[in-house]
Amino acid sequence: MEETPLRYDVWVEEALRGVIRRALGWVSENGLPSDHHFYITFETGAHGVEIPDFLHTEYPEEMTIVIQHRYRDLMVADDAFEVTLTFKGVSERLRIPLEAVTAFADPAVNFGLQLKVTEASNEEDNIGLTFVAGESLQEEPAEAPMAQGPDAEEPAEPQEQAAEEKKSGEVIALDTFRKK
Repeated sequence: MEETPLRYDVWVEEALRGVIRRALGWVSENGLPSDHHFYITFETGAHGVEIPDFLHTEYPEEMTIVIQHRYRDLMVADDAFEVTLTFKGVSERLRIPLEAVTAFADPAVNFGLQLKVTEASNEEDNIGLTFVAGESLQEEPAEAPMAQGPDAEEPAEPQEQAAEEKKSGEVIALDTFRKK
């Protein structure tokens, strides 16, 4: 396939990551309003990801975190975000580049983004993007670790919340419109 300077696939992915950056930035300045909360899935082995070794061991490829009631010190930069969460009773600082994020969801408003970068042939990069909207998210995130804040007595249970919120939604796959 002929290489084109008009990389719509890359531009759309950059725009979607901008939505994530903007949502996290707003929350870092204002806090989470009402029932809003974020599921953020990222590649643990991606360049620039900084998480404790035990999390790398437990989640060697991908991990989902929950930003809800029990998080601290959310800081957002142009290319990454940092947050303190508690795992197994210990507060840990995470640094996650936005390029490492593969999914983002706010079930309170039934919004989700799924960014999937896949290796294709040597001739071109295939980037598949899925936007999820509708009554609610179709799938709950893959095994989210239990994270909690330093003052919490019990761990967060994200899977239980997601199951309660599970309804039908609409999925629009942008790679459907790509020329094959």
